Amino acid sequence: MKLTGLIAATHTPFDADGDLNLAVVENQADWLQEHHIRHVFIGGSTGESHSLSLEERIKLAERWVDVARGSDLGVIVHVGGNCLRDAATLASQAEQLDVTAISALAPSYFKPTDVAALIESMNAIAARAPSLPFYYYDIPALTQVSLPMPQFLQQARLQIPNLAGIKFTSQDFISLQNCLNLDEAAWDILWGVDECLLAALGVGVNGAVGSSYNFAPDLYHRLMAAFHAGDIATARQEQINSIRLIELIASYNYLPAAKYVMELLGVPVGGARLPLGRLTDAQKESLQADLERIGFFEWSVK
Repeated sequence: MKLTGLIAATHTPFDADGDLNLAVVENQADWLQEHHIRHVFIGGSTGESHSLSLEERIKLAERWVDVARGSDLGVIVHVGGNCLRDAATLASQAEQLDVTAISALAPSYFKPTDVAALIESMNAIAARAPSLPFYYYDIPALTQVSLPMPQFLQQARLQIPNLAGIKFTSQDFISLQNCLNLDEAAWDILWGVDECLLAALGVGVNGAVGSSYNFAPDLYHRLMAAFHAGDIATARQEQINSIRLIELIASYNYLPAAKYVMELLGVPVGGARLPLGRLTDAQKESLQADLERIGFFEWSVK
């Protein structure tokens, strides 16, 4: 199995009290499909999975699958977390829901300290959904688990039969290229750093999972189209637009600010949960002015 194109790492919608607001999922799905996104990655870092209860994550997956039913939208469910038993429960649910694939990051409190422990941990999850492709979610900046991914693939293939590849959220391009070329390019390596998408395309990446594909999908579609057409100058310009946009949003506290950007686009996903919190009214006003200043509303989704 190989996934191609842009995969939006979706926000989990909350109401004013910080409770799940699953009615918004239909709005999210419609928005993404209107902007030619064909897969969503739910309950990941952008989805604040570590701030959700097991029950909430179960409900979130059910809602996305229900909304996507009958459409061309594929649903990839992130099931990872610190409790491997909870992750296994979510994997079992995902198989029952017949989603496109599942993914899991490493436990980040008690951490796997070597590749063997990581493989054993991921197998405890993947084995509960044997019919679904499984992607390991490598994001060392957040988990502080930094292990060699080529070695992981070489060893895990013998123990995790449904291993499909890696959601690669690291800027280690040497490791990335080794993974892409391992086993005659058999593995699906999904890029996870939006600000470096062009560089990843240049070494052979064909699919990417990212949070900014929610609010600037057309920018990245143009970037990819320009790259594949050999128009590198245009692709570079779109990438620098991406960098400037993400740096601006990050200056306001990335996730709460990104969720507010979705509200400005007509997709009210609410604020972020503590410890991330929400933007103040003054910050919202300032962010909107800054977005207008850089031309966001003219070039991001057109």
